[in-house]
Amino acid sequence: MSSIITRKDGDEQKSATKRSATGADASADIAGKKQKNGTETVAASLSSTQIKLMMAHAQREIEERKRALNNLRDKDPLLASVPQIGLPVALATQALSKKPTPEDSEKARKIAELQAQIRAKLTGNLANLINQQPSAVAAAAAAAAAAQQQRPKPLILDEEGRTVDKSGRAINIPTVTPTLKANIRAKKREVFQRQTVGSEGGSAGGSHTVQDDAAKFFDERIMQKPTVRTKRTLRFHEPGKFQQLAERLRMKTQLERLQNEISQIARKTGISSATKLALIAPKQDMPEDAPQMEWWDSVILTQDLQTLDEASGKISIRQNAITNLIEHPTQMKPPNEPLKPVYLPVFLTKKERKKLRRQNRREAWKEEQEKIRLGLVAPPEPKLRISNLMRVLGTDAVQDPTKIEAHVREQMAKRQKAHEDANNARKLTTEQKSEKKQRKLKEDTSCGVHVSVYRIRDMQDNQSKKFKVETNAKQLQMTGSVALFRDCCVVVVEGGPKQQKKYRRLMLHRIKWEEDIVKGDGQEEVPNSCVLVWEGTAQRRHFGEIKFKVFPMEKMAREFFQKHQVEHYWDLAYSGAVLEASTDQQ
Repeated sequence: MSSIITRKDGDEQKSATKRSATGADASADIAGKKQKNGTETVAASLSSTQIKLMMAHAQREIEERKRALNNLRDKDPLLASVPQIGLPVALATQALSKKPTPEDSEKARKIAELQAQIRAKLTGNLANLINQQPSAVAAAAAAAAAAQQQRPKPLILDEEGRTVDKSGRAINIPTVTPTLKANIRAKKREVFQRQTVGSEGGSAGGSHTVQDDAAKFFDERIMQKPTVRTKRTLRFHEPGKFQQLAERLRMKTQLERLQNEISQIARKTGISSATKLALIAPKQDMPEDAPQMEWWDSVILTQDLQTLDEASGKISIRQNAITNLIEHPTQMKPPNEPLKPVYLPVFLTKKERKKLRRQNRREAWKEEQEKIRLGLVAPPEPKLRISNLMRVLGTDAVQDPTKIEAHVREQMAKRQKAHEDANNARKLTTEQKSEKKQRKLKEDTSCGVHVSVYRIRDMQDNQSKKFKVETNAKQLQMTGSVALFRDCCVVVVEGGPKQQKKYRRLMLHRIKWEEDIVKGDGQEEVPNSCVLVWEGTAQRRHFGEIKFKVFPMEKMAREFFQKHQVEHYWDLAYSGAVLEASTDQQ
């Protein structure tokens, strides 16, 4: 049993030894290849002097290892006959501590054989490496020279600015020519421009051809910028300029602050509103051609108001013109009174209207029955329907019901057609409808015109509300004008009473003015508003079709209304705006 185990152990030892030997051979080959490749790579990247130093160092290490192996073999009598290269420390210690047996000697022999093979291979690789040193050195030197040639040459310029090498010879640097068509065209354009500039500023000789070509394709209508940039000159400011600007800004700021303080004090005391109200209606001097006396005074005055009585020193009066009788002036017809008397229409109640209609229909029916009785009109056919068919015809309907039903339906269609024809005859055409609508909107203003004046805080930026104001006035056939001024927009409309009623509802209820936020006189934000300033009657119209007018100054707005002889409209509206602004500020 022990022999079997020993044999088995020996077989396992052999297989392990073979695997280790094979692995050692493979590792030796890989190491040789790596060393060779590493040597070539390093040789290609290092100089020849460094390669020589590395080879000398490698040879020195190999000699030291050989010397160490020889010393170890001389000291140990057991390993004197076996060249043990690379013997592990554990195996060597185990071999020295145990007593040698025949099996151990067999294992030692096999190990020695394997180590001899490994040593032979290592020795051969080292010899090949040593023998190949001159060729490797040459290859490394060639690689270093190639690397030296691949490096960029240093740029050296002489005193004249030419490129030279180390020896001082001039070097011609190759120029890169463009390959893309776009770059080629740009290169040609640059050369052409350079030649053109040279021909303009250079000598006359040798440049006629370039000038002729340039003149051939030159268009005077095209403005061409000069290729040479003009030199900008320095512009210096006068001493003290910025100090003056700063002083002006400080004075302006101080003046604005003082004005704000004065305006706030004036608003609190009410001086500003009173001043504006005083300036609204400027005083007018008495015209030169004013009469010296009124026409009713001329009846009793001797001459005029300047004529005095010598005795009493008072105005001279004709005493015979003064009696104890009362003189009544001639009664004149008012200008607004119509020529024909106007009667108020009488409106009937619903019960009265029904009774009147019933009476009118009965009279018409009696008249028609009288004509039938006299034979002037044929009696009408019985009014047949599907519901009263059997009751009216009786036995005739039973004899031929299909024929009777067709007759009844024909009579029904005839009555329906007569009814529709009558409706179409009474129906108005498109032109008649338009005329009726215009007639209902149009009002008679020959005896007087109703006028309404509205004041709005701001209406300049709201286009939708401006459109409503203008369009409704045109649809209602009203005249007037809209004056747009800051914090006071005046709308004047002229028309009849019904038109004014519809337009008043538009301005005061339908348009939501308070939705807009505007800036007040004190730059505070307040809601917009619309106020009816005045409404009354005038003898005639003062404006044409309604239009918008923008006025930057209050004087220009008043002159516009004065031109139309209604400046009191503006005075009344603007005074209300001033008072409203002063109330808001308080």
